[in-house]
Amino acid sequence: MSAPPRKPTKADLAAAVHLTVPDLLAPNLDVLFCGINPGLYTAAIGHHFGRPGNRFWPALHGSAFTPRLFAPWEEHELLALGVGITNMVERTTATAAELTALEYIAGGQRLTRVLTQFQPRVVAFLGIGAYRAAFAKPRATLGLQPERIAQSALWVLPSPSGLNANHQLVDLVQLFVALRAWVKTMQASGTS
Repeated sequence: MSAPPRKPTKADLAAAVHLTVPDLLAPNLDVLFCGINPGLYTAAIGHHFGRPGNRFWPALHGSAFTPRLFAPWEEHELLALGVGITNMVERTTATAAELTALEYIAGGQRLTRVLTQFQPRVVAFLGIGAYRAAFAKPRATLGLQPERIAQSALWVLPSPSGLNANHQLVDLVQLFVALRAWVKTMQASGTS
């Protein structure tokens, strides 16, 4: 287990606006989780979903995607479990509300290239508004979507950000459980 990074200072957070967080990718993953974009804290420590109040890691563990609660700095251990992480938009912001419609569209195009190259079984969008904006799907709902990108199935989940008060951890876990059950069914049948 790697050591946790030091807590970022105010100066670190201010400087993080110029940083990006590298994708965690490998070919043929079972699930590629797609966040909206890195927040300042995440970029400052250089690990996905790094802010302590983010519920991604507890939801991932609570739904049995991971055998224990991983810390953000252990993210590379996900690859052995068939799980990766990317972001819709690479630009770091204090909140996703700072992103423009054009950034979402460009992020959707970049993501399409990533999915074509790496071919995960499913991409799970962590933010319904980001998915709707990037792919012009204003009526999209949570869960499995009828369309695909390249060969990847599409699944939409709420943002796990602590700023998202619409869904509590228990709700997120239930939705992640549904995704995991779908993935297991597809693995067992040899389809996606």
